[in-house]
Amino acid sequence: MNDSDAAEPRELVDPGVPVADGSNNGRWTAGWRGILLPGAAAAAAAAAVLLLHVRDPHVEGSYGLCPVYGLFGVYCPGCGGMRAVHNLTEGHIVDSLHSNLLALPVLALYALWVGDWVIRAWRGDGPRLPGIGSVTMWTLLGSIAVYTVLRNTPWGTWLTPV
Repeated sequence: MNDSDAAEPRELVDPGVPVADGSNNGRWTAGWRGILLPGAAAAAAAAAVLLLHVRDPHVEGSYGLCPVYGLFGVYCPGCGGMRAVHNLTEGHIVDSLHSNLLALPVLALYALWVGDWVIRAWRGDGPRLPGIGSVTMWTLLGSIAVYTVLRNTPWGTWLTPV
């Protein structure tokens, strides 16, 4: 009897589940089981878009009031986002952009990210986490701040939600 026989038996681990000790080589579950989580993320987004298509956010009080607008009386960067998605599902792209200029690019980026996640999950890889540099991050935050200020001034009335 050698020392390896005397060691406690190891628990069996599903070969598709990554473990902390690295014995799984960083692989995730592949195939149909692998796409369950990204599929759930896609289904949740599709359900939200369907809800916004069926229940019109243009009707006052249908989803409540934006807390920022309710407390301070100014439009936040997200104000009009639900209206933008509703307009998009109705086929009114210009109205969608007018309701919230940021909603359409954010939806497109989310769809690309989830699509990439599904492909990677099918292969057995984990999700690709987006990473940005500090210059890009500060540029995005500055742009969102300028957008927020501009849409609350007389010069930015074309950016206010419709």
